[in-house]
Amino acid sequence: MVSEIELNKRQEKILEIVKENGPITGENIAEQLSLTRATLRPDLAILTMAGYLDARPRVGYFYTGKTGAQLLTENMQKLFVKDYQSIPVVVKENVSVYDAIVTMFLEDVGTLFVVDEKSLLVGVLSRKDLLRASIGKQELSAIPVNIIMTRMPNITVCKKDDLLLDVAQKLIDKQIDSLPIVKETDEGLEVLGRITKTNLTKAFVALAGEK
Repeated sequence: MVSEIELNKRQEKILEIVKENGPITGENIAEQLSLTRATLRPDLAILTMAGYLDARPRVGYFYTGKTGAQLLTENMQKLFVKDYQSIPVVVKENVSVYDAIVTMFLEDVGTLFVVDEKSLLVGVLSRKDLLRASIGKQELSAIPVNIIMTRMPNITVCKKDDLLLDVAQKLIDKQIDSLPIVKETDEGLEVLGRITKTNLTKAFVALAGEK
């Protein structure tokens, strides 16, 4: 998987030659540049792996016609939730708000997923939810999280085979920090993992840095 890369002058010249003369062999490209085939081999490998060029045995190199932005988009369409997911942090629906706050800080997460006695998803707790509950004179250890959590059907979820790009759009649209990754069962939604803005950032940075 390779993203848009910054080409050097020789690589740009190779692209020009292939655009005008393709399909063309590596030997002919080297001849036009007054270089050896061995000298060009790393550049041709980079351009081919990056998707700018394609190569066919006994035919040669030809230009794919794709821009760097198009290649980056194509590669983003190959990033799936299951490859970047994190372990979910869950709490039972009868846990107190105080305990939920402690759990959130100890686990260093921004969202907790609330499950019932069957370990099925019934709610989501964000930092904002817990902050609202903390304002005032309520006894936090006496308030269960099911009083303040966001409930179905207002919970946005995703599945392990969803594209990261689609998940990113959901996070933007809903203005939230993470989504539970779920599996549908006869009884409800089983929480398999979580995908966060941090997961997405790491995935896209890795893609952008991939050579």
